[in-house]
Amino acid sequence: MITSMNKIPKGLSITQWVKAGTSMLSKHSKTILLPIVGLSIFLFLWMIAAGSINTSLGKFPGPSAVGQQMVNLVNEHNTERDKADKFYLRQEKRNATKLAKNPDYVAKIRNYTGKETFLDQIFTSLITVMSGFILAAIIAIPLGISIGLNKSLNAAINPIIQIFKPVSPLAWLPLVTMVVSALYVSDDPIFAKSFINSMITVTLCSIWPMVINTSVGVAAINQDWVNVSKVLSLPRLTHIKKIVLPAAVPAIFTGMRMSLGIAWMVLIAAEMLAQNPGLGKFVWDEFQNGSSQSLSRIMTAVIVIGFIGFLLDRIMQKIQFIVSWDKASAER
Repeated sequence: MITSMNKIPKGLSITQWVKAGTSMLSKHSKTILLPIVGLSIFLFLWMIAAGSINTSLGKFPGPSAVGQQMVNLVNEHNTERDKADKFYLRQEKRNATKLAKNPDYVAKIRNYTGKETFLDQIFTSLITVMSGFILAAIIAIPLGISIGLNKSLNAAINPIIQIFKPVSPLAWLPLVTMVVSALYVSDDPIFAKSFINSMITVTLCSIWPMVINTSVGVAAINQDWVNVSKVLSLPRLTHIKKIVLPAAVPAIFTGMRMSLGIAWMVLIAAEMLAQNPGLGKFVWDEFQNGSSQSLSRIMTAVIVIGFIGFLLDRIMQKIQFIVSWDKASAER
């Protein structure tokens, strides 16, 4: 707001300055006040609805119950971290004492095996979804460019895309689990099988929007730019780098934003079924737990999942704004 007020031209009279400031405030009211009003109405309706819904575990949690659970979950995380710090401190003291008595003693380092907290599971889910999304992007963007540049390849692959695009993660996960169990065999695996299962499932479900949007963006490039490339006799890779990618960036990022949203939704279901530590497993464990606080903890997870999804989309939009020549489309 201060930055915007600084844009008001200098040398204006007091009346003109007030009018300019009022106009600026009116402009920003739509981007600041209206979302606040919308959220306030939502919270009010949520509070009213929660008070009238009774379940086998008690009343449906309202905003205040969710807010209290957020505080509780943060406190649980801090408590668990304190336990871990004390565990490693005791271990260091014990090893130091044994080394003092016996210089040949080989210190044994054990890892803390306490439970994963809600914040730990958020971090795990973010690692899983970004791993699956990045793998999907590595496959989808080159494939989409190839399809967009070659009509014959498009005609050959498009039916496959249309068949697999609507497949649910619930259908992919059993197949992925069996394949990973058969191929990923190791006595000391780098990654847990549950993580691999969730990551590949996310990849399989999020790859299609990127392929489709990339191919459409490439195919829709201004023909004049293509003709210029032909006149200059640009090599294939140079043509893609200088002409295709800059022109297709808006479409590519539209697909990436769609895919990231799908990836985040798919991840929760995949984590529930694969029992990969993360937000999905947290929701499932609380549902199975059935305690008096389970509903409010599940609702807290729902709010956090939605908020993280919103932040991921805003981050992707910001990256698009940075790399895109079309700043107007990147802001939408």
